[in-house]
Amino acid sequence: MKELCSLFMLFFRLGAVTFGGGYAMLPLLQRELVEKRGWVTDSELADYYAIGQCTPGVISVNTATFVGNKRKGIAGGIAATLGFVTPSIIIISIIAAFVRNFADLAVVQHAFSGIRVCVCVLILVAVQKLLKSAIVDMKTWILFGVIFILAVLTDISPVWFVLGAGFIGLLVFSKKGAQQ
Repeated sequence: MKELCSLFMLFFRLGAVTFGGGYAMLPLLQRELVEKRGWVTDSELADYYAIGQCTPGVISVNTATFVGNKRKGIAGGIAATLGFVTPSIIIISIIAAFVRNFADLAVVQHAFSGIRVCVCVLILVAVQKLLKSAIVDMKTWILFGVIFILAVLTDISPVWFVLGAGFIGLLVFSKKGAQQ
């Protein structure tokens, strides 16, 4: 029960202090879960992001569910998920009550402009850390390049990129493992 409370409180705290959506939370998740607590590896976290990207829901909530499930099974997944979404429910309920009164204020609009810039930086930092663990040889660089170009130039759903990359990884890297 103590670890379930710990999962809930950690994800409650993360959910309460992180703004900008699921991707903005990625650097905090990486720092808290990999660097600080060692609950998951960079590779596992990248896998959770990938799966979270192609499943319904917000990527950070899905990731919290995966981490909680890894730590304490289904009860851990539920505790982490509830911890993560509870602050949002509380904050959104409060904001919804007042948003009509303040949304048009210049100071609010300027604050959100600055927050959006900060979120972009946080996302780039998370991507840089993920790249170090994900792109390890020429094959992964090629796969990265192809998917990047397709993502920029087409409107293909990210789900197809994740599924396609998984299939290619299965083909390419399973042959590599069989040869060793």
